[in-house]
Amino acid sequence: MAYVLRFVQRYLPERREAFMKVEAKFADLERRRNDFPKGRRSQPYAGREPSHTLIWESEFPTLSEAQAALSRISVDPEHEALFQEQAPYMTESYTEINEILDSLAG
Repeated sequence: MAYVLRFVQRYLPERREAFMKVEAKFADLERRRNDFPKGRRSQPYAGREPSHTLIWESEFPTLSEAQAALSRISVDPEHEALFQEQAPYMTESYTEINEILDSLAG
């Protein structure tokens, strides 16, 4: 079974530019480092989440790999420094791990 690690971050709408500048640094971190999970970023256009929400997600083949990635991220000093830079712009942040239900298809 595959799993998706997902970070959902709501930010102050008036601080979007500053928030996204730091987010670009996170994207650069992912590109530079082979030990970091590569994520896809999206922002709601329509739906339950407000448009001033950033969603980062990455897929893993197993739950243990998703958990290992989360652990690696949580102890990384470079990631922590960027999070501390970005946190003042956030109003809410949470993490999800979702199971992909491919077994239900066909």
